[in-house]
Amino acid sequence: MEQTPAGPPSYLLALLQLSDSALPTGAFSHSFGMEMYLERGLITNEADFARWLGEFVAIQLVHNDGLAIRLALEAGPVEDVFRLDAMLAAAALPREIREAGTKMGLRMLDIARQVAPGPELDEYAVRVADGRCAGHPAIAVGLVGRALSIPAPELVAAYLFSTVTSLTQNAIRAIPIGQNAGQRVLRGAHSVVGEAVAAIAALDESEFGAAAPGLEIAQMRHERQRARIFMS
Repeated sequence: MEQTPAGPPSYLLALLQLSDSALPTGAFSHSFGMEMYLERGLITNEADFARWLGEFVAIQLVHNDGLAIRLALEAGPVEDVFRLDAMLAAAALPREIREAGTKMGLRMLDIARQVAPGPELDEYAVRVADGRCAGHPAIAVGLVGRALSIPAPELVAAYLFSTVTSLTQNAIRAIPIGQNAGQRVLRGAHSVVGEAVAAIAALDESEFGAAAPGLEIAQMRHERQRARIFMS
């Protein structure tokens, strides 16, 4: 009997769409503190940026966005997911980072409801609109993962690598380092993201919100930086 070739997982195209670096969430306008490192001369080339990016992923993304996505997938009632929204907002001490999460979260939520419409995303939108939730892209992505039954390692890896890609594109024009250098950084980030996904899988909820003080200070100082390209 002739066998029909197996198609891709049902969630794959939605996941690719939501992790596209060209997704109009406004990520191109945020550096998440990187610009302050540029201003102070601490990031001047490809190697500097790759090192900064690795630390950003391993500490801030792993213990905040990445862990929130995994916990959202594991949560029972959707109210437990909404609690994660409050935790993300509370963990974002720098004002610009907190506002960036809200702005990008609103855009991601709008797109997510088109890509994977469902009652939990609709309820999240209602709560964001009336102020009961702040809104965050990681929560919107987590709710998509719940709706489409996306495995945690794949969902977390896609989200992290999308963030890495956006930051690399911003570094290409801000440092600048050039497109080829950007691709080398992205290739090197494969192992960074892989290690981050493994770390997230092993974390306990009590480890949520861990941060790098130096990075947070740079993020706080950014709003008073004399000349800026990025909003954060």
